[in-house]
Amino acid sequence: MQVIEANGIALHCAVQGDPGKPAAVFSNSLGTDFRLWDRVVDRLAGRFRVVRYDSRGHGLSECPAGPYSLTDLTNDAAALMDALELKDTLFVGLSIGGLVAQQLVLERQELVGAAILSNTGSKIGNRKFWNQRITAIREGGIEAIADSIIERWLSDSFRRSNGLETAAWKAMLVRTPAAGYVSSCEALRDADLTERAFGFDLPALAIAGSEDGATPPDLVRETASRIQGAHFELIEGVGHLPCVEAPETFAELVIEFAVEIGIL
Repeated sequence: MQVIEANGIALHCAVQGDPGKPAAVFSNSLGTDFRLWDRVVDRLAGRFRVVRYDSRGHGLSECPAGPYSLTDLTNDAAALMDALELKDTLFVGLSIGGLVAQQLVLERQELVGAAILSNTGSKIGNRKFWNQRITAIREGGIEAIADSIIERWLSDSFRRSNGLETAAWKAMLVRTPAAGYVSSCEALRDADLTERAFGFDLPALAIAGSEDGATPPDLVRETASRIQGAHFELIEGVGHLPCVEAPETFAELVIEFAVEIGIL
């Protein structure tokens, strides 16, 4: 287990691979921990120095009192990268992790040489949606809405064919500290990079899942359109977590993108 103090809190992280290889940093989605990336990382072995971490309020990272802001989450990632002396990384963020990637580029571009924005947007949802979710969790816990979240995360076909694994992802979700989850929902509610995204100037790849009920393909495509030179890729038949449902395809897209822009 590796824990690093970053931005005043303890972040649980994993650092794997040759320090001489290009660094790839992975930021997870709401309600998951860094195990989200296990299958992708397995397929990237030997190509990158891989850094994963549990976001504040998730996994084994510290859960400080909320509310959180996107700036808090971005500063966490930046402080972790500073502690590990990383620059010009390939930053891979999914959902809220994708918002962290975008703000990192805007605030600390020396840390990010290229970005993969998976199943995310410059703004995700609206104030009413997040306030309703926050209220539901405060009244009934994450368990009360877990099934509806899993339906957004994973495609129907995956859930039917992988019942045991689906149950495990649900267990990860409901074991997330409610305080950390709600505080992160508040960060998502208030985050809006729609206008600032036009200031992006770096290689970027946006990835969407055709069955994503949380960040539909049109949202991801629209986000990519604001970034000069960004590419958009749609993975058919998967939901909000393509790194879980189609890890081989996801890893291939990462590798192809890294080769194309000269990282590998």
